Amino acid sequence: MTYQTPAYAPPDSLQGLLQRGRGLGHLRALDDPAAAAPYVYDCIRHERRWDSQCDARARYHARLVRDLGLPIGPLLDQLAGDEESVWRAGAVLELLALAGDGEAAEGLRDYVRYGEHWVGVLESIATEWPRAWWEGLREAALERITGEQEAPCAREPWEHFGIPRDPAVRQGPQPDPHRERLGTDALLALIAETGTTAVDKVGVLRILARRGPQPGLVPLVPLLCLPGGDRPLPGVRAALRRLGVRAVPEARAWARDERPWLAALGREVLDDHPGPEALPGLLRELADLRHTGAWCGPDLTARRLAHLGPLAAEAVPPLRALVRETPHSYERADYLRTIAAIDPGAAEDLYPECLWDCEARTLLLAVAAAPAADPAVRARIAALRDDPLEDPDVRAAADQRAEGFADTT
Repeated sequence: MTYQTPAYAPPDSLQGLLQRGRGLGHLRALDDPAAAAPYVYDCIRHERRWDSQCDARARYHARLVRDLGLPIGPLLDQLAGDEESVWRAGAVLELLALAGDGEAAEGLRDYVRYGEHWVGVLESIATEWPRAWWEGLREAALERITGEQEAPCAREPWEHFGIPRDPAVRQGPQPDPHRERLGTDALLALIAETGTTAVDKVGVLRILARRGPQPGLVPLVPLLCLPGGDRPLPGVRAALRRLGVRAVPEARAWARDERPWLAALGREVLDDHPGPEALPGLLRELADLRHTGAWCGPDLTARRLAHLGPLAAEAVPPLRALVRETPHSYERADYLRTIAAIDPGAAEDLYPECLWDCEARTLLLAVAAAPAADPAVRARIAALRDDPLEDPDVRAAADQRAEGFADTT
């Protein structure tokens, strides 16, 4: 299947708001469920995400179906479509089942018994649902997996059903228990050893990543390139981001290095920690990206502007516009965070809407910062705390914030 970037309705229209997964879309849909219903079904029927690998929609759509009281018949009918259509409808139905919709639960069980793309649906509900809800599908799975010669990849439900997984999955990279027990200094020394392979270095970087920022990695960065010396190893950029400004002094030397990959890495680090002299260029970059509709990229520019704090006040209006306009919903949290870093008050009016957003990162920011003086905010955070459809991290954050409300009453 060839993926084509979808066209979007205007960002201030109800259809456009729903396509972008904005909280304001949910709120306006509640005011007129009949007008919103066709757009909600359309967003589930067709792929409307700008980036289908990053942008979240399933919980947003499930909330809309539930809160608007929409019939789930069209979603059950969508299970007769191709694999992508089944995936979108199934993701919404499995969440609705968690919220108590028995028709959604039984519809997915029936699909596992008789549907074409049943393996992915079964693996998904085994991840999301309590075991008691799906273990009764064992006989159907055994019969179908044998008859169709499928090779399951996920751990569940296959282990519970006693069905071996694809050998290729079992042969994936395994953690090295001995290396896991090594101290940080020993791991850094292992990277510096001449005979350590690139694969082993990547394994060490993964272990160190779980231990937090590692200043000892900085002098070793020139050793962390792929065979052929054209790119840094996976994990190097993430390690440098965790170190923040501590990598800047050495990055100045890397930026002058004769090795192109190291010079480029040094420039990236320096660009990520700009001084005031970089402000005009960053503002032009942000304006150009927004003007051309390059929805992937403004987040990086925004994060760099955040380092400048109040000096970047001119960036607040275009950042607020990006919050409203972008269909790339995953990046919305980066714009909000940058606005708050530049001027905390400039984001305050955006948080109440963001309590209904499609993205967990945006919800977490809003739960933490939405003004508690607003009774609607307090009610929404309490609802998030108790919502079985919601992301577990969001529910936990809402619970903590709601406890704070109780302490002030």
